[in-house]
Amino acid sequence: MIGDGTGRHVAVVDLGYGDAGKGTVVDWLCASRPVKAVIRFNGGGQAAHNVVLPDGRAHTFAQFGAGTFHGVPTHLSRFVVVDPLALAGEAMHLAGIGVPDALDRVTVDREALLATPYHRAANQAREIARGADRHGSCGMGVGESMSYALAHPDTAPRVGDCLDEGLLRHRLTLLRDRLTAELGPLDAPPVADTVTAFTAFARRVSIVDRSWTARLLRAGTVVFEGAQGVLLDEWHGFHPYTTWSTTTYGNVDTLLAEAGMPGTATRLGVLRVVTPRHGPGPLVTEDPTLRPPERHNGTNAWQGRFRFGHFDAVAHRYALDVTGGVDALALTHLDLVGAHRLRLCDGYDWTDRLPVGPPGDLDRQAALTAKLLASRPRYAADPEPEPAAWMAAVETALGVPVRLTSHGPTAADKVARLIAAAGR
Repeated sequence: MIGDGTGRHVAVVDLGYGDAGKGTVVDWLCASRPVKAVIRFNGGGQAAHNVVLPDGRAHTFAQFGAGTFHGVPTHLSRFVVVDPLALAGEAMHLAGIGVPDALDRVTVDREALLATPYHRAANQAREIARGADRHGSCGMGVGESMSYALAHPDTAPRVGDCLDEGLLRHRLTLLRDRLTAELGPLDAPPVADTVTAFTAFARRVSIVDRSWTARLLRAGTVVFEGAQGVLLDEWHGFHPYTTWSTTTYGNVDTLLAEAGMPGTATRLGVLRVVTPRHGPGPLVTEDPTLRPPERHNGTNAWQGRFRFGHFDAVAHRYALDVTGGVDALALTHLDLVGAHRLRLCDGYDWTDRLPVGPPGDLDRQAALTAKLLASRPRYAADPEPEPAAWMAAVETALGVPVRLTSHGPTAADKVARLIAAAGR
């Protein structure tokens, strides 16, 4: 798909802690070829995929696919936690910068969980109660929605409920009452107001069943757009500094298999020439003196500081191991090369490859986290201060070809490299 046509579709996943540039890569993919749809396959309203157009217009995509500027429809699969209020706010911003019809091009799987004002209020209350031990939550209620659904699978509010006002009111009331009984009064609107907003959402977008995804995949090229990063994965990330979401290719594989099209997506892993992280948790290569300009990310009340580390090949090898590998890499922020002294960490003081365990053993992941918090980086010889040297260094360190490079924020700043694909 990117140079050799090995896959009909493309699945874009961040192989770090997020913020590597998934949005700008998806924007380029949708600008450079016909794309039937962008399918979101994890996360929810906490995603923040920044896209800048050549004319200077910019938008931070959360639930809309990052191909929206190019008229590409968005499908929110059942693996997305859908926030109707945040989606409406995002649509308003898009309308203000020249995209008035974004909601007309959204389809939503009826089985997707809803993130409500009650989930958001409970999420924020829990995070505040952690004090100095905060996990770095975005405070949007996505994890709270997942947690509630695990505890109450038969009554957790879902998108399809928005088509039945009585059922929606019942489930929202039950949700509010349960959370209030546990946490005390919540800073959230009355149920009646939420019902009004959510039923309006149901009238505005197309709510579909899971067969819709298969139809999209058979109709043309689809770009799967991931959220967060593999190192934050709910099962393989460094617990407890993780997200309530499967950030690997697992959900993509499930959707393709259900459509009878397994293995038809090129796996594209996205990395920066630096390794950033938003909020607390391990960042072995963190360097407080490394302060590249960051227009779209910064410290906020929920996630905390936006931190930078040097390129961490050990962490990214681990991401490759837990995903089962990728076909190609997109390497972003190459415009930083030469302007900053960037280094490449090829090992820690105790290993050059992290052990991968079975999913679900959170005690094991917490022990690995503790070890990482005490680890020290071991740096390779510095690559020459030019992009080509960095591409070669990353390919050597990870054993995967760099097939797309990004030298700035717009699609015009991307360069596809037509080289032989690596097999997984």
